[in-house]
Amino acid sequence: MEAQSKVYQLYVDKLFVVCLKYSKNYQDAEDTLQDSFIVIFDKIKQYKNKGSFEGWLKRITINTALQKYRTTTRLEIVEEVLDQDSIDEVDFDNENLEVHFLLQLIQQLPDRYRLVFNLYVLDNYAHKEIASLLKISEGTSKSNLSRARKILKNQLEIHQQKEQNA
Repeated sequence: MEAQSKVYQLYVDKLFVVCLKYSKNYQDAEDTLQDSFIVIFDKIKQYKNKGSFEGWLKRITINTALQKYRTTTRLEIVEEVLDQDSIDEVDFDNENLEVHFLLQLIQQLPDRYRLVFNLYVLDNYAHKEIASLLKISEGTSKSNLSRARKILKNQLEIHQQKEQNA
């Protein structure tokens, strides 16, 4: 019984991290997790033991988070496509950035940028899949990703400057 409880808690923790990535704050993540479990319990009979159970749970959680943003916020569509060669990588100089700090930066991104960034970078979705999920064009997905990266890069550079000046 105790082993089952630990496994359950592990799933809850992993799914909560997914919710945090797609939410603006801790409270929104809690709401999304609760909504996800309602969907999971409602659809548990649909799981056919094909593929990873954890992956199935994660996909439902991501879809629940995306559905929440589709119904509660209007995503502004940006049709501008930036040159992919202009995307710069951030040089951290092996700086020890806390995951909590990085998560806060991601949560501060505008919704449309945060969703695309998380789907592409953190959850390995292709731009075609992202476009379908968010009902945007592939070019818009690429543009939103580029803008998210630029915003995060600027925020990290500001953080590095503050650290050097301290």
